[in-house]
Amino acid sequence: MKDDIEFNKHKHWDHDDSEDFNDDDWVDGLDDFDDDYEEYWDDDDDDTDVVVDSAEGLQVATTYDSEGNVIDVSVTSEEDLDKIDEDVECPLNSFIDHTLLKADATVEQITKLCQEAREYKFASVCVNSCWVRLCSELLRGSGVAVCTVVGFPLGAMIPEAKAFEAEAAIENGATEIDMVINIGALKSGDYRMVAKDIQVVCDAVHEHGALLKVIIEACLLTKEEKVIACLLAKNAGADYVKTSTGFSTGGATVEDVALMRKVVGDEMGVKAAGGIRDKKTADAMLDAGADRLGASAGVQICKE
Repeated sequence: MKDDIEFNKHKHWDHDDSEDFNDDDWVDGLDDFDDDYEEYWDDDDDDTDVVVDSAEGLQVATTYDSEGNVIDVSVTSEEDLDKIDEDVECPLNSFIDHTLLKADATVEQITKLCQEAREYKFASVCVNSCWVRLCSELLRGSGVAVCTVVGFPLGAMIPEAKAFEAEAAIENGATEIDMVINIGALKSGDYRMVAKDIQVVCDAVHEHGALLKVIIEACLLTKEEKVIACLLAKNAGADYVKTSTGFSTGGATVEDVALMRKVVGDEMGVKAAGGIRDKKTADAMLDAGADRLGASAGVQICKE
C-alpha cells in the first residue's frame, strides 16, 4: 500500500488566479446567470430543512418543505445508534468515499450509509444532491465529509447548470463536489469547451471553500484523451481527477490510475472509483497512485 500519501482530503490545491478565463463571448447572459445565483440564495422560500433529535435510544430526522410541511421522516434504532460510536479499526477507511448513487436509493439506505460512515470513519459519504442536507445533519460533528456529484452521470449539461448545482449542494452542506466533464466535447476535440466547463465549476466550488474532483470517465477515452482531460483539470485548479462514474462501460483500472498520477504529479489528488469491491483491488489502486477510493463496498472492504 502507498505509505507516503501527503494529500489532505480537505486541502484545496493552489492555482494561479492570474490565468482565470475571461472570454465574454462564451455564453451570452452569464452575468444574468450570476444575478440569478444571488437571487436564489436570497430566496428562503425555495429551501427545505432537516431537524434531527434523539431521545430514549432513538433518533428521528424530519425533513420539512419551505412551507413547514413534513415531507420525510427517518427513524434510527438504539442498536444502530450504539454502533455509530464504535471504533472500527480499518487501515483503508480514511481513503474511502462511502458511496450510494443509485436512482432508487431510499432514505433508510442513505441513513444507514451515514451510520456506517460514522462507524468506520470513512473520508466521506458520496450521494446524489437530493440527500446532501440529510447527510450533513446526520454526520454533523463526525468528521466525515459530505460529497455529492454534479452533472452526473453523463456530463452533458451546460457548464452554468453544473455550477448552479454545485453551489446549491454546498449551500445544503456538501464540502466535496465530484463533477463529470463534457465527454462528448472532449472526444470532439473541443478542448476550449471542456476547459471552460471545468473552470466555471471549479471557480464556483472554490469560492465557497469546497473541494472539486473532476470525473473524466476514463473507460470512454483514448490514452491521449485521458492525458488531455487530466491536464485540463489541473490547469483549471481542480483538487482531484477521478477515473469513473461507475455508471458507464467500465470502472477504475490500475493502468488508468497510474497514468493519471503520472500526468498530474504530486500537485493533485487521484480518485479511483467504479468496481472496487474488495481489499485486494483497493490496495492495488492505492499502490498505483490513488489517494481516494469511491466504493459502495467500503464496509466489506474494511471487514476483510
